Amino acid sequence: MTFSLAVPNKGRLQEPSVRLLRDAGLSFEVTDRALSVPVRNVDMELLFVRTEDIPELVSDGVADVGITGIDLVEEHGNGLASIVELGFGHCRLVAAVPNASPIEKTEDLGGLRVATAHPNSTKAYFSERSIDVDVVSLRGSVEVATKIGVADAIVDLVSTGSTLRVNGLRAVGTLIESQAILVSRKTEVDSVRVNQVATALRAVTAGRRKRYLLLNAPLAAESTIIDLMPGLEAPTVMPLAEEGWVAIHSVVDAAHLWELLPQLEAAGGEGILVLPIEQLL
Repeated sequence: MTFSLAVPNKGRLQEPSVRLLRDAGLSFEVTDRALSVPVRNVDMELLFVRTEDIPELVSDGVADVGITGIDLVEEHGNGLASIVELGFGHCRLVAAVPNASPIEKTEDLGGLRVATAHPNSTKAYFSERSIDVDVVSLRGSVEVATKIGVADAIVDLVSTGSTLRVNGLRAVGTLIESQAILVSRKTEVDSVRVNQVATALRAVTAGRRKRYLLLNAPLAAESTIIDLMPGLEAPTVMPLAEEGWVAIHSVVDAAHLWELLPQLEAAGGEGILVLPIEQLL
């Protein structure tokens, strides 16, 4: 039976998901209306469906694994396991109130009405903290709930917070920190095929956070430079044809390059070269 992977068919997770799968080595063509797309080089099919439906499809066994958001898995909450955090689609499920409201934190919402398109996650959050709120379930236009008197506060998904600001709202607490993840049924976490997909995506995700850095340096600067760029374990140091010089290679965090490169140059590093890493395990 062909292994199936559910992929978002539109929205903010669609393009990064497709790019991730291709970077992992899968060969396929995306068409506008195709629900099922075969992978040419692997016995696998991709199911392009709504992101919101992926937790249910994986839970029901229609798809073996899927790419969706932590927030949607939390909302669905039915026998799913998070296998790999994929590093894109970052957002937060937050509680927000009108700017003029005296409320400063989620604990202050006790006894009030909270409108949301994430009722299960919202109820779970407040129930775990013994905060009694009246959850009003809405679909779409949650931001206007306080303006039209439907609720005193809202719980909604935000990435930059600009939508809240436009609607005169401010966040008073975060319920869930979300990003794209690979999910499977809990009963299938240890299966060979699930592990194959998880390993491939984990390798790409890890590689994106790192860079391969090479430079030449005089022997006198070797110890200083090694202290600056320890890498995964220890840098590789090789003598150059020119006496008194070495080449130093290491894998470093991409996020640290902004500060690291000037420090390496100041320490005596020359011919500094930074290369992308496609996959890393």
